[in-house]
Amino acid sequence: MLRLTKVLMAGCAVLALAACGGGAEVASPGEGNFGNGGNTGGGNTGGGTTPPPGTPAASCPTGTTNVGTVANGTLRACQLPNLIVGALALPNTSGLVYAINGVVQVGVDRGIAGTGGQEGILTIDPGVRLFASQGSDALIVNRGSQLFAEGTATNPIIFTSRQNIEGQTTENSQGQWGGIVLAGRAPQANCQLTAPVTCTGFVEGGTQASYGGNTPADSSGRLRYVQIRFSGFEVSPGNELQGLTTAGVGSGTVIEYIQVYNSSDDGIEIFGGTHNLRYIVINGTDDDGLDTDTGWRGASQFGIVTQRPTTGTSRSAGFEFSAAPTSVPLASRLNSQPKISNYTLVGRQSTINAHTVAHFDSGSKATVINSVFTNPTGSVSGCLDLSDADTISVAPVFRSVFMSCAIPYRTQSGQAANVPGVFNAGTNNTSNGTSTLQAPASGTSISNQDLKFINGANENAVTVTGAPSIDPYFVPVTYIGAVQSQSDTWWRGWTCGLTAGLNC
Repeated sequence: MLRLTKVLMAGCAVLALAACGGGAEVASPGEGNFGNGGNTGGGNTGGGTTPPPGTPAASCPTGTTNVGTVANGTLRACQLPNLIVGALALPNTSGLVYAINGVVQVGVDRGIAGTGGQEGILTIDPGVRLFASQGSDALIVNRGSQLFAEGTATNPIIFTSRQNIEGQTTENSQGQWGGIVLAGRAPQANCQLTAPVTCTGFVEGGTQASYGGNTPADSSGRLRYVQIRFSGFEVSPGNELQGLTTAGVGSGTVIEYIQVYNSSDDGIEIFGGTHNLRYIVINGTDDDGLDTDTGWRGASQFGIVTQRPTTGTSRSAGFEFSAAPTSVPLASRLNSQPKISNYTLVGRQSTINAHTVAHFDSGSKATVINSVFTNPTGSVSGCLDLSDADTISVAPVFRSVFMSCAIPYRTQSGQAANVPGVFNAGTNNTSNGTSTLQAPASGTSISNQDLKFINGANENAVTVTGAPSIDPYFVPVTYIGAVQSQSDTWWRGWTCGLTAGLNC
C-alpha cells in the first residue's frame, strides 16, 4: 500500500522523473526518433486524407511532438509535452498513437484555494490510445486542473505500455509504466480544515503531487470507459505508482467504467477525498485491487475484482481499506467512511494464509452491502480480515454479504476471534457459503486467473439490502454482487482480459 510523504520537498523530484520547470525532458529508452529516420519536429497539425490501415498518420496534432513511428512503422507516435497548461485536445486520428515520456503534468498545483499555479485541461477523444515506455512514465493531473477522458462502450480510451503497442505483452506482463494520478482539493485525513487550513500531503511514486483541501465538490474532470493496462511501478519500497491513484479528489469528478489490468501494484488507490465511482473492473493486480487510505468519504457501486492466482505481496487483497496512518488521531481517521455496494471479489489461488479477499485496518469505518467475497477452490487465504483493535472498535458494517472461502476469517490476524461478531452483527450475511459463481458464457476464462464472477443460484438467493438507503449515489438493485446473470453485460465491449479471445 502506498504511503504518504508528509514533508515538503524542494526542487526536482527524486529519480528525475520529470524536468524542472517544464524544460528539458528525461527520455524513456527507445523514445524520441524510433529508428525510422522520420520527422522529429513538433507541433505539426494533423489532417488530410485518412491513411489506409497500417499506414502511419502523416503528422501530429498541435501541441504534441512527432517522434517517429512505432509498431513496425504502422503508427505515428505523437508525444505529449511534460507540462500542459491551458487546453490540450487529443483527437482520435487513424494511424496515430500518443506517447507519455517521463512525467506529464497537467497544470501546476493551484493550491488549497485554487488561486495559485496554472490550470491545465487535457481532453481525450473516444478510441485514443496512449502508451508509455518505463516505470517512471506517468500522467499527473494536479490540483485545480482537469482530465476529460471519455470513451464509449464500443470505443474505450486505452492507456498502455509501449510493449503492448508493439505486440510484445502476454497475460503475465505487468509493471511496464507508471500510471495515472488525479489530485484534488477535497478533504483528507491529513488536512487541518480549521483556520489556518493546511494540507501538506504528497502522493508518492516520485510525483510530488500535492493533494487535499476544503472543497468537497471539487472536480478533477470526467473519466468514462477507460482501460489502464500493464501499469504500476515500485520506485522504492513502500513508494509505488498504481494503475489509477486519486488523492483528495472531490465529488464533482466523474469516474465510471474504468478497467485496470495487470497492475504490478494496486489497481486503484484512493487517498481521501469525496468522489464516487461505479462500474469498475480490476483484474490481474499483483497487490491490492481497490485500496483506500487517508479518509476517503465516497461510494462505489458495481465492481469486479479478480486477483492474480499465486504471485503478489503476502498481504495483498481485493479490498485493502485503511483509514490513515495510526499517528493520526482516531477521531480524524473516522473521516474514512467508504460505502460499497455490488462488488464481487475473487481472491487468489493461494497457499499463503496471509492473503485475504477483503482487509480492513487502522479504524476504517466501511459499509459494505450486496457483495460477494470468494476465492478459488484450494485457496487457504481468508475471506475477511479486520486486523486491529481500532477497526474492531469502529465496527465496519456488512449487510447482504455472501462469503464463500474455505477459511471465512483470516486466522493469522490478531483480531481473528473478534471478526465474526462484527460480521454477524449485520443482516442477511453468509459467512461460509458455497460459491456458484460462473464464468462468462462466451469463452473460456483466461488461464492464469479464476474469472468466475457472474452470480449463480446461491448468490442470487441472498436477500438484498436497499442500496439508496445507505448512500444516495447508489441505484436500486434486486441482486447482490457485480453481475446478476449472463444477460447482465455492463462489463462487455469496453474491457479486455476477462474472456478468451478478448486479450489485452
